[in-house]
Amino acid sequence: MMKHKIYILILIGALSFQSKAQQILTKKEALKITLENNYGIKIATNNIEIAKNNKNILNANFLPTVSAATGSNYRRDNQEITRQDGSSTSVDGAVTKSYNASVNLNYTIFDGLGRKYNYEALKETYNLSELQARETIENTYLQLFTLYFQIARLSENNNNLKEALNISKQRLERAKYKHEFGQSTKLELLNAEVDVNNDSIAFINSKQQYLNAKRSLNIVLGQQKEITYDVETEVTFNKLVSFDELLNKVKANNVLLKKTEKNLAISEFNIKINKASYLPRIGLTTSYGWNKSQNPATSFLAQSNSNGLNAGLNLTWNIFDGGNTKTRVANSKIAYENQQILLQQQNETLENNLKNTRSMYNNKLFVLKAQEKNVTSSQNNFDRTKERYNLGQVTSIEFRQAQINLINSKTAYNNTKYDAKLIELELLQLTGELLNTEI
Repeated sequence: MMKHKIYILILIGALSFQSKAQQILTKKEALKITLENNYGIKIATNNIEIAKNNKNILNANFLPTVSAATGSNYRRDNQEITRQDGSSTSVDGAVTKSYNASVNLNYTIFDGLGRKYNYEALKETYNLSELQARETIENTYLQLFTLYFQIARLSENNNNLKEALNISKQRLERAKYKHEFGQSTKLELLNAEVDVNNDSIAFINSKQQYLNAKRSLNIVLGQQKEITYDVETEVTFNKLVSFDELLNKVKANNVLLKKTEKNLAISEFNIKINKASYLPRIGLTTSYGWNKSQNPATSFLAQSNSNGLNAGLNLTWNIFDGGNTKTRVANSKIAYENQQILLQQQNETLENNLKNTRSMYNNKLFVLKAQEKNVTSSQNNFDRTKERYNLGQVTSIEFRQAQINLINSKTAYNNTKYDAKLIELELLQLTGELLNTEI
């Protein structure tokens, strides 16, 4: 039993010393590190680069294609020919050699405007990738500060638990002296020992949660090494505008709605792209070629050389393709309608979420003020109870109850404070203002 107590005291002392040696990681520094190192944000940034490459004019089939070709052919065989005048010629091992080279250019002059709409769709896809990256950053931002404020919450709760433990230790020492001088029973001493052990266990468990939360934060920060730090515990709340103004911001800036609007635009371009197959295609082909051949004696020409330009226009019109184009157009129209339905659903859902979140936020702020008063009352009650306990006017049970009430009120205040801040961040995310507001 005594060894167990010594171990607890040593561990508490080591944890207390460690916390004093740690540096403060500010909210701005945490955000800066996350934006630079977070793995999800890095992937989202790379996806933007891919979409940027795709929307380039080089990927839109607007430019011609140019190719070069060359070749040679060797032929050896036995030949026998008979002419119109009846004479004949026979050659064994007749050799024919031919060579060719050409540069070819192909260009689509008109394809039913399909490539034009495809290019517009690629630009919208790029805009969509930017919104997806913004969504990733917003979610990471919220994840970052959820963990950051969890660490701040546990840090303050740890301080309260540590203070409670020190008070319990002082009470234990007092109980020991009183018991030694016959001024209290063994029961009061045992109760004091139990309370010290319980407070020690509560402090150690809270400290472990604190360390676990910091390790989780390191993952969001993109830090590979174990880094020790403390965080800021000061919380400020932003003044919110009216519900109608918040709702207007949601409709104008919410990333989920903006993404659906981009998908709606892409679906509209897909309809036009598929309709382009109803129209004819006009293409230009041109080439410059060189040909040379060396013929055997059986040939009319011993050798020939030719070079020159060849150009032509071609028109193709797929009059009937078995209904494939009609099916694609019909399906793309349905996909467009689905995006319209989704947009309407998201508008209604987000408005409902805004009402609930704003109501929760106002409720948390009201409760926070009430709990602030509770902390003041609990502190006054504890101070008075402690004075009376030192004078022997209240029992240790009453003193312990006043101590527990103080711990609970402080813990409830801290929890509500950080819960309210996280709800505020959710509101800012709904309105699209999360990345533009100082935390």
